[in-house]
Amino acid sequence: MHPLPYPSWLNPGDNTWQLVTATLVGLMSLPGIAVLYGGLVQKKWAVNTMLMVFTGFSLVLIIWVLWAFNMGFGHPLGGGGGTGIAGFFHNLWGVPHPITSHFGEQNQAVLPEGTSIPFHFPTATFAYFQLVFAAITPLLFLGSVLGRMKFKAWLLFVPLWITFVYTVNAFLLWGGGWWAHKGAVDYSGGYVIHLAAGVTGFVAAAVVGPRLSRDRLHGVPNNLPMVMVGAGVLWLGWNGFNGGDPFYAGVDAAAAVLNTNLATAAAAMTWVFMDMLFSKQRKPTLLGGINGMIVGLVCITPGAGWVNGYGALLEGLITSVVVWAAWNHLPKVRPFSKVDDALGVVYTHGIAGLLGGLLVGLFADPGMIEYGVSGKNFAGAGSFSVHGLFYGGGWGQLGWQAAAGLWVICFTAAASFVVLKVTGWITGGLREDLDTLEIGDLALHDEEAYPTDRFAERIGAGAPSAFAMAGIAVGEASPPMAVGSSPTSAPVEAAPPLASRAEPEPLGDDR
Repeated sequence: MHPLPYPSWLNPGDNTWQLVTATLVGLMSLPGIAVLYGGLVQKKWAVNTMLMVFTGFSLVLIIWVLWAFNMGFGHPLGGGGGTGIAGFFHNLWGVPHPITSHFGEQNQAVLPEGTSIPFHFPTATFAYFQLVFAAITPLLFLGSVLGRMKFKAWLLFVPLWITFVYTVNAFLLWGGGWWAHKGAVDYSGGYVIHLAAGVTGFVAAAVVGPRLSRDRLHGVPNNLPMVMVGAGVLWLGWNGFNGGDPFYAGVDAAAAVLNTNLATAAAAMTWVFMDMLFSKQRKPTLLGGINGMIVGLVCITPGAGWVNGYGALLEGLITSVVVWAAWNHLPKVRPFSKVDDALGVVYTHGIAGLLGGLLVGLFADPGMIEYGVSGKNFAGAGSFSVHGLFYGGGWGQLGWQAAAGLWVICFTAAASFVVLKVTGWITGGLREDLDTLEIGDLALHDEEAYPTDRFAERIGAGAPSAFAMAGIAVGEASPPMAVGSSPTSAPVEAAPPLASRAEPEPLGDDR
């Protein structure tokens, strides 16, 4: 016999599937969200936005392997056990410690409090899969505070938020914590990721304060084709998001992928039709279709492998209608009217994630087996599925889904507010100064997304030789076009002095 190049507990198919799905989810962040957000913002904020995505992803990776992974998926800090209030604190959080040793990376993955189903891949695979989920969450709520949050505050807020907010919700629902013991479920992150991102983004937008008035009134996307590329990467990358969460390359993974696409298509088309029938312009829009797409992806995430195809279609349709109405009407009422959520994260992720989690309590089909299959073909101790109200499960599942959703909203809002205030105190405020807000990328990073090259003017302008040969002066602003230089140009009106512009004060920022 020839020895196998892997341990006896490792299944190469499952291990390969988990690594592939993790990579798909990683692509949703880089480049997916980077180019989606980078194209949605004004041109002056494109570089800052993409760099915040890049650095946020990198920071989570570092802290994840050093301490955060085991806080969300390790041994319970309180020792585990118990079902009452004491049990809640026994099963609240994991013990922080690194996984960077040879044993930490290559031993068989386990979930101490989570499941009797064994993993057939190493800890490195499991940790990386969970990392890309953790990493995308702050990138989602970044959409709420674009165009004004201080860059160095972002660099501190992300690791603090992952440590003290994300890992708690992850342990409680995914790591075998109290909510999981009670029966609340979250297939792939409708609560842990999307609801938490929507709540955090809304709180952060309120604390940091609004964008400049002119930026809010004239916040025109700078590159719609780039937005579409990012949206496409998100849609197909979501196959890894939901398809990887059974942790096996089995029948439920395939069903979750198909259901994800069904719900997304239904939600996208519902939003387009709602725009055509009920919007003020009565016209379909690309951005509206993308909003519907995101709503569909988010709403199916809490139950992708527990609902059947009919449930997936209904979830996409119902959630898209509700979020479309919220998007068009809630900004007129408090507190939504007082908070500048730049990309509407509270709607497309917060409300959609909450609805998706609740709908699991209605549409979960017990015939959709996550582990094994029905009948005698499953070689294990049993199978797992979820019973929704419409499939004879009663009100119990819906009740626990509602209770867990309420916890995520309240805890995430309070904890995020505290982390924001601590971050602002350490960094001297959460908001860039007024001059920087006026200029954007060039003031912050000495770069701009679409520099105007004037080859003859720029050669030899003091730049390094490689850049001088290309006619680019590093850090130099693109020279303005002369007024009247073309038959179609119009005189450029000078902006009023900075000191004359009164901007609203951020809520709670006592900088």
